[in-house]
Amino acid sequence: MLSVPRYMPFLVAVSISVFTTAPAMAAVVATKSYSYFDIKGKTADELDEQLSIRGPTASGSSARHPGATKIRFGGDATYMQDRGRCRVSSARVTVHTKIILPRWSNRRGASKQLSMIWDTLSSDIKRHEERHAEIARAQARVMEKRILALPSQPSCGRMQELVTEASTRGIEEHDRLQARFDQVEAVNFQKRMLRLLNNRIKASGGAK
Repeated sequence: MLSVPRYMPFLVAVSISVFTTAPAMAAVVATKSYSYFDIKGKTADELDEQLSIRGPTASGSSARHPGATKIRFGGDATYMQDRGRCRVSSARVTVHTKIILPRWSNRRGASKQLSMIWDTLSSDIKRHEERHAEIARAQARVMEKRILALPSQPSCGRMQELVTEASTRGIEEHDRLQARFDQVEAVNFQKRMLRLLNNRIKASGGAK
């Protein structure tokens, strides 16, 4: 069964800048990059073995995986003093994702059937990792809205504490969403791969 780890070191850095007047503003900053690891093989078993040997590892584990998405959150907030109360005047949550994918380096000369199997598998791995990145971006937007909606406090020190608490809860919720996604994907993996492979065979006019 394929499983894809998520690397999620995060740092939510909160800076305090006090203004007398300012509208509440938000701006999620999301970036995404890709890297690849090469595998070789002339049979399905060889490719599977290469994925097990050369794939990325999860943090704290020696197990290898066919792909991975590293996710890092960060951000900052500014505060406004108004009539003895402090509130969030702007918030920015950043999320950086790095998707690690396999690349078949000696594909030339492989059979059409093996190439079709690989195309099906590698496309599904990429789709899976892209979804991890989408979940992270969506959660960054949720966290940002929650921070901006926090009620005003007697001091900006207390306001900062609430922002930190909201950020921590948001990260924990993000972890649960990612874990749930992996669980659903693992249960449906075999059926999904068979369906995708059959669709490719039909689209190509049948396997040769």
